Amino acid sequence: MLQPLLMCAVCGAVAVLLPPEVWALLGSSLGWLAGWVGAGLGSPLAAGSPTPRLFTRSELSRYNGEKGSPGLFLAVLGQVFDVSKGKKHYGPGGSYSFFAGQDACRAFVSGDFTETGLVDDVSGLSPTEVLSLSDWLAFYKKEYIFKGKLIGTYYEHNGEPTQALVDAEMAMMQGRKLKAESELENKIFPPCNSEWTSFKGGRVWCSPRSGGIERNWAGVPRKLYKPGSRNHRCVCVRVNGSPSNQPSSVHNRGDLDNPNLQEYKGCHSLSDSCAIPDE
Repeated sequence: MLQPLLMCAVCGAVAVLLPPEVWALLGSSLGWLAGWVGAGLGSPLAAGSPTPRLFTRSELSRYNGEKGSPGLFLAVLGQVFDVSKGKKHYGPGGSYSFFAGQDACRAFVSGDFTETGLVDDVSGLSPTEVLSLSDWLAFYKKEYIFKGKLIGTYYEHNGEPTQALVDAEMAMMQGRKLKAESELENKIFPPCNSEWTSFKGGRVWCSPRSGGIERNWAGVPRKLYKPGSRNHRCVCVRVNGSPSNQPSSVHNRGDLDNPNLQEYKGCHSLSDSCAIPDE
């Protein structure tokens, strides 16, 4: 019951805080997450399916694929999967044998495959990093057989989710929100093309396909700053039409007047290519 209520509360907050464009981008993502959370992140079985088995850490550790072990299992965020068909990867001597018999989901994100990194604690990871675990879960649900839940960090002894699992779900929700905002920003301000040579130095330029985002305009290079940050990235900016945040405006300067933009020094304001002097 906690997860559906949490979903409603967060969706309501997002709906209030986000502009319509972001909400539209979030629509498909939230639809996917709603089904996931509605069924319970810890309840991947369909209604009417057998109750999943509950494993202790000690029990799961026996499923390491070694000779005499009862099988080859691993867990991701407390969900246990039979990965026997991937024995060449997860079995003894396999490239990912260190995942066998345990939940080491943090390593999927961090890439730390040492003893200290092969743990299931994802606290401290960014929402975007935690979000990437949803892709891993989707992969294992598609490719392997779900066997049950691991008692510990994410599931209680009765199989109910812990606060750590709720926190992970919240982080994933935030990650999807940030991803949607980033996609919207890239649509409005596509990244520039860039190059550097020892002979000519650096250069940035815009084209109708720069940043991998096709459009019917090229734009001009500008530095885009995040509010409160000294860091910037090169983006391509529309030079005509109404501002993106004021579609009904009669001004015909595109997004050139956005306060978070800055021109490149020594470059003509309407040039589609700017040299970047060494600093």
